[in-house]
Amino acid sequence: MPEKPPAAPDQEHRYPCDTCGSDMRFDPATAQLVCDFCGNTQPIEGTGGSAEQITEIALTRDVLDRRDLETEELRTATCPNCGALVEFDAAIHSTECPFCATPVVVDTGTTRHIKPQAVLPFAITERDGKKAMNDWLGALWFAPSGLQEYARKGRKLEGIYVPFWTYDADTKSAYTGQRGTVYYVTRTVMRDGKQTTVREQRVRWTPVSGRVKRFFDDVLVLASKSLPKRFTDALAPWDLTQLRPYTPEVLAGFRAEGYTVKVDDGLIEARAHMNQVIERDVRFDIGGDRQRVGSIDTKVSDLTFKHILLPVWMAAYKYRGKTYRFVINGRSGRVQGERPWSVIKITLAVIAGLIVAAAVGYGVAISQGG
Repeated sequence: MPEKPPAAPDQEHRYPCDTCGSDMRFDPATAQLVCDFCGNTQPIEGTGGSAEQITEIALTRDVLDRRDLETEELRTATCPNCGALVEFDAAIHSTECPFCATPVVVDTGTTRHIKPQAVLPFAITERDGKKAMNDWLGALWFAPSGLQEYARKGRKLEGIYVPFWTYDADTKSAYTGQRGTVYYVTRTVMRDGKQTTVREQRVRWTPVSGRVKRFFDDVLVLASKSLPKRFTDALAPWDLTQLRPYTPEVLAGFRAEGYTVKVDDGLIEARAHMNQVIERDVRFDIGGDRQRVGSIDTKVSDLTFKHILLPVWMAAYKYRGKTYRFVINGRSGRVQGERPWSVIKITLAVIAGLIVAAAVGYGVAISQGG
């Protein structure tokens, strides 16, 4: 019995140029599809939607078992080094992982995921992204000159849509605690055989209780483990008010990473953030000069989520056996990455510092001797 062929993705999003037939790509500079072969441009229909039109999904215990959740099947490959789950076109069979520069062989597997509800399109071009990265590298003290030169002459940046979850929730919290009021008393003490007065600070604590409420909108949680969270967190802020209902055209010419963090796992991180904000609200509500929080009981309602894609320009360079990764916010141009160090530059700086210190010390000694 012949082996059953692997399932194909639901559909392949290709956008042939109506003039020459070449594949078109999304151009961040014009927010249109453009053909690099003949220069033809084509507007994208449906990109005028607003953030208010994006569908939120009610998050209940059985939500992931619902058959009415809109999903899609993608042709993906998993990087054996960093675990990134990256979507690839049908024509690609081997490449490098855009997250860590590890060679990846693309198999015929597919992955079914919850379809994105929203996307934040790229707004800066690859050229602008490269300039931002080179400026960032140039401003780093003690970075290896070889890496800077290698990065400037290296391959093109990869444009990747990185998956995130957002969570909304309405919270009402009852708390107990204590309000501290600072006051001062004057005491007479003996010092060196003499009487003197000192002013001492005291705190008077009063039991308090109360309620606070807050609606959380779009608490953002990275839905991937391929990049260090400190990098993606540092790319914030994201202009989430510019999110648009998902349309595959804005992904033309770019890659999209599949999520590897499940919705309920992301919710744990979102709730931890909410709890921190709620505790801050409680302390503000307690007032006074000092606060002690005894207990907080929070009721959560109207909990919703959505799957969104955010734009990141990325470069992963292997230099002298080590991988350096740089990520650029595809909207603002903000750069984060591995912090390279040059041992030679640090050594020379230390030697120079010692020489300067010795010279200053010699000059002081001469002046005192004179």
